[in-house]
Amino acid sequence: MYRPVTFSRTSLPLWVIFLIVFGVVAILGTTIGLLVHFLAVENKTYYYQGSFKVLNIPYNRNYEKETSPENNYLSKILETKMSDAFQSSSIYRQYINSQVITLVPADNSVTAHIWLVFKAPKSMKENTRRGIESILRQMLRNHSGSLTTDPDSLTLEEISKAKAEKIINNRCGRRPRMSATYDRIRGGSTAQEGEWPWQASLKKNGQHYCGASLISDRYLLTAAHCFKNSQDPRNYTVTFGTRVNLPYMQHYVQQIFIHENYIRGELHDDIAVILLTEKVLFKNDVHSVCLPEATQIFPPGEGVVVTGWGALSYDGEYPVLLQKAPVKIIDTNTCNAWEAYNGMIQDTMLCAGYLEGNIDACQGDSGGPLVHPNSRNIWYLVGIVSWGTECGTVNKPGVYTRVTAYRNWIASKTGI
Repeated sequence: MYRPVTFSRTSLPLWVIFLIVFGVVAILGTTIGLLVHFLAVENKTYYYQGSFKVLNIPYNRNYEKETSPENNYLSKILETKMSDAFQSSSIYRQYINSQVITLVPADNSVTAHIWLVFKAPKSMKENTRRGIESILRQMLRNHSGSLTTDPDSLTLEEISKAKAEKIINNRCGRRPRMSATYDRIRGGSTAQEGEWPWQASLKKNGQHYCGASLISDRYLLTAAHCFKNSQDPRNYTVTFGTRVNLPYMQHYVQQIFIHENYIRGELHDDIAVILLTEKVLFKNDVHSVCLPEATQIFPPGEGVVVTGWGALSYDGEYPVLLQKAPVKIIDTNTCNAWEAYNGMIQDTMLCAGYLEGNIDACQGDSGGPLVHPNSRNIWYLVGIVSWGTECGTVNKPGVYTRVTAYRNWIASKTGI
């Protein structure tokens, strides 16, 4: 006899039905609550650009030059005023960053173009924008100090994240991503992605050979001695990113300009310009470093950073990831003492490191950047890794090509 499965219909107790309904309602409530939270409460990042006029400033075209003393002086004052205004306001918790991007001089005035970043719940987006505008207008009305600003000239508009990043990446020396501290290339440590976006690897026949610094979308600076065995552009490529053995944004070399006074095997005039066949597309992790003015001074004791994929010790292993190391500029007279380099350091050279040794550039770092941040945290190329006695040796710090000494030569080759 067949015995198929049979079902009997029974009604559920009321308390079970109540639990089911309660559970469904609870799930729906939680889902709706989360949606409300993420759509209305969760902070989003908003980007803005704007402008305003600073009055009673005689026309000076140097204001529009990003690396000029005039630009940096006025930009620093305005950035401090903006930061102080937002930090002491009712929306200080939403404030992230504000910068002067460009200055445009005119007759008896300078227009400052600004860039701002805030975070706010979506439901507070419009209130936040109005708050930003109100705080800026009040700041412009307050004529404390030596500047007179025009509150009626203020403009402000929201922009996309992509446009905000493009604005910053097109300015030299900015670091969108940066470590909170210098950790400690001999005696260095691994760099973060995008931390040194101007660092390039100059590869010879596909292998890392020297470092280089991106100074525009087609030009790089490096050391002349990197081309002592071959000056044929076809033998070289340039890549970016922190991994030296995984080519990132590979570019081909069109032309190499070696300083006319450089002599193979000697140490002076160790500088070269690389022209790429195509423009580099600037991104968060790849864009240019600022070049200093010829008159800019970087005094002894100033903290600077050297980066590269050089050996971790003399004749030692080479890293896969980009290394960074904080060093200090050393007085030329100290570096020329008999126990150090005994008069070998010329005015066109710069010493950086520590007389006690340990932290230093090394083999494979040649041509790479030595950089310094100004008071606005904009980074300048101070030196180019050139030469030294071994790596991290006592009384034998690294020697760099002094970029300010060659500023006019660089301009003659690049127009920068």
